[in-house]
Amino acid sequence: MEYVFHIAGRILGVAGGESLTMLPFAVNHMTAPKLGWAAFLDLAQSLGCAGVEFRNDLAGKLFDGADPTAVRAAVKARGLRLLALAEVKMFNDWSEAKRAEADALMQIAVAAGAEAVSLIPRNDGVATDRKDSFKVTETALRDLLPMLKAHGLKAMVEPLGFAVCSLRYKDVLAEVIHAVGGVGTYFMVHDTFHHALAGYGPIYPELTGIVHVSGVKDQIYLDDMRDPHRVLVDADDMLGNVVQIRALRAAGYAGPVSYEPFAPSVHAMADPTPALRASMEFIRKGLTMAA
Repeated sequence: MEYVFHIAGRILGVAGGESLTMLPFAVNHMTAPKLGWAAFLDLAQSLGCAGVEFRNDLAGKLFDGADPTAVRAAVKARGLRLLALAEVKMFNDWSEAKRAEADALMQIAVAAGAEAVSLIPRNDGVATDRKDSFKVTETALRDLLPMLKAHGLKAMVEPLGFAVCSLRYKDVLAEVIHAVGGVGTYFMVHDTFHHALAGYGPIYPELTGIVHVSGVKDQIYLDDMRDPHRVLVDADDMLGNVVQIRALRAAGYAGPVSYEPFAPSVHAMADPTPALRASMEFIRKGLTMAA
């Protein structure tokens, strides 16, 4: 694991100060997928979060079948933001069916008061080289752009660090965003797990719309890391979460940092509040020490 810390350590020496610790935390529903939507909002409020992310790939119906307008009112009543509604899966496997799927999600997002929808690339070994990655992503984002603008939405596009992903590298996404004239509508998700799996590489704070955090503490190689390894960030983290966040903040990113652990051990917690609070404090203290 020396390789992980060597790469992550290269971004430690950026200028910064204690203001970097004033983080607007958020939680993705994947953090506590067994909670109903209202209980999940209560969790976010109790933690002092800035907002939440809901998703359509959990067990059961989206919002447990509740009317999106009721969710919108509940989010507002708790002083939260609905940062994003996920997801259009395999968005860059573009087709008329995918267009209809995206439009349907956008309509729900508008009704629920979401600021953005999440776009997840295909992750099945197709279009993995940079040229093909650009092509399939450009096709989809060019067609999605007028749809998003018509609905008044942004899109959070998430590169996945797996070798089989069709959008693995941030520089490819940045090139596509500029090529389709999507600056201001399309934003990157900086996922600390996927950023590590993709070999770290350049960051794009001006294009970053949200940061997803999760930690890995098992002694395994980067190429062997998978979603079930993703736990809450603590002192055993192998991904360099603190240095990644600090680099983004020092470079001008001031947006939310949202928890997205996939580990069954996290999902099994009867009450994740204490563990989440401890993890948030760990990150805050880590940024102060780094500064």
